[in-house]
Amino acid sequence: MSKKKIGLALSGGAARGLAHIGVLEALQKENIPIDMIAGTSAGAVTGAIYAWNQDITSVKAYVLGANWMKIAPLLDLSLFKSGLIKGAKIKKLIASYIGGNIKFSDLKLPFACVATDIDTGEEIVIDSGLVLEALRASISIPGIFTTVKREGRYLVDGGLTTPVPVHVVKRMGADFIIAVNVTPDVSYRMKKKGGKEPNIFQIMLQSIYIATYSLSRSSVEEADIVIEPDLTSIGAVDFQKAQEAISLGEQAVRSVIPEIKRRLEKL
Repeated sequence: MSKKKIGLALSGGAARGLAHIGVLEALQKENIPIDMIAGTSAGAVTGAIYAWNQDITSVKAYVLGANWMKIAPLLDLSLFKSGLIKGAKIKKLIASYIGGNIKFSDLKLPFACVATDIDTGEEIVIDSGLVLEALRASISIPGIFTTVKREGRYLVDGGLTTPVPVHVVKRMGADFIIAVNVTPDVSYRMKKKGGKEPNIFQIMLQSIYIATYSLSRSSVEEADIVIEPDLTSIGAVDFQKAQEAISLGEQAVRSVIPEIKRRLEKL
């Protein structure tokens, strides 16, 4: 009998996406094999890095060693009308993990990421070409990052159409799907210091979460296991809380490990 393939679907979530690192590390420690990954936005970045070298420990070490209070230098302001940030420096940061010329065919695990055609509203699944260019499209939060032109289309964040790409990893051939949703309930209030008015980044991110919340709830219904870390203490731009986000991701996995193993034994 052929081995059943396990697929992982990772949601978007900005800083909350750091929890994906804890999820992957915990699954690896429990010897839960991942055969393929699909990711959206922040989940696409983590998924691609894991698909490239499967060394999540080094990624964790880098993230925890970073000075996230100095993230501002990564925000290269744009003179273009399609977004506030060009994203070239973000691309350079991602390239430091996987290189700038890595193709999907070079990855150790099958991987796909999702973007959205801003003109038509179509889901665009990318699984060929340069990984870095695909990731830059998948993380392009509307209004914040400039759009990415690919094959005549202008692409933005995949979270608009596919918050949790469960059906994507299913089409890739997964027999058992683990979905990780790091977006909290929309009733969660944006975290603001001292009751201050939310900034433009918080407003745009929260707007996407509100608009796609119902979509994310329906998409995870197709998964065999759904992991949803309790990240209500972490705001969408709280990158300095990396340790907390990663730990919460690990905790969420530990609570479902018995169920995962029980379900896998039945396959």
